[in-house]
Amino acid sequence: MNPLQFPYQVPADEPFSVKHSPTEPAESVPDKKDLEKELASCVEQISELQRKLYADDRYGVLLVFQAMDAAGKDGTIRAVMSGVNPAGCHVSSFKSPSSEELEHDWLWRTSKQLPERGRISIFNRSYYEEVLAVRVHPEYLANQRLPQHDPETLWQQRFDSIRDHEKHISRNGTVVLKFWLNVSKDEQKKRFLKRLTTPEKYWKFSKSDLSTRERWDDYMDAYESLLNETSTDEAPWFAIPADNKRYMRLCVAKIVLKTLQELPLRYPEKNSEDIAKFEEHIARLNSEPN
Repeated sequence: MNPLQFPYQVPADEPFSVKHSPTEPAESVPDKKDLEKELASCVEQISELQRKLYADDRYGVLLVFQAMDAAGKDGTIRAVMSGVNPAGCHVSSFKSPSSEELEHDWLWRTSKQLPERGRISIFNRSYYEEVLAVRVHPEYLANQRLPQHDPETLWQQRFDSIRDHEKHISRNGTVVLKFWLNVSKDEQKKRFLKRLTTPEKYWKFSKSDLSTRERWDDYMDAYESLLNETSTDEAPWFAIPADNKRYMRLCVAKIVLKTLQELPLRYPEKNSEDIAKFEEHIARLNSEPN
């Protein structure tokens, strides 16, 4: 598939600056009702194309979502994929690795959840945590029991592995789209305060969210590195402004929709011999007793 150009796509061959990446829409935004109406239209079309993707059975689609806490990953996944047949879509969330996962290489646990042909897999966080959280907290490496590693080259090696991994699955029919939901520090603060003052949102807040927030600059540095190192033609990153949730969801939906529209999907065709037998099948069905 030829690389496509979208708004907010991180270039594969130019330096990308997190600091200069917008967290709010660059243009005037339609009102709430219009945004929701346009999103509903996109979701309906995505649902139709997902059925075609499933019937075609040649491509899989992987959607990767990464973001700071409270950026809106869960809500975006729910809003964009709400109309897709659950049988053709699977969401995987990756938190701290289990003891079993730590007995394997760091790509193992996500590789098991890659999409089958005809299906869409969604990663809520992903193998990119290995160059984000682990990079900001290198003490996590001790749990991985690596035989040996050079701190000066480890992260570049992991970027190399990620690019090779994504190139491999792309060559074999998996379309990879990666979304960084770029929320501002001020907006995150507002959302945290809302979680702490709204009883039905209490469950969303964790004390560790504040610890992560205290390392904001370190995380932004890590994001900038991975976005520059791993946005490729085969697996592009999109730095989506996340301070306006409805606008963010619509941006994601438009990118998913356009990508599916550009795939050469087709419904399986029957040959003339099979079609000739349809009359027999019709007659058999119509001859059934009432």
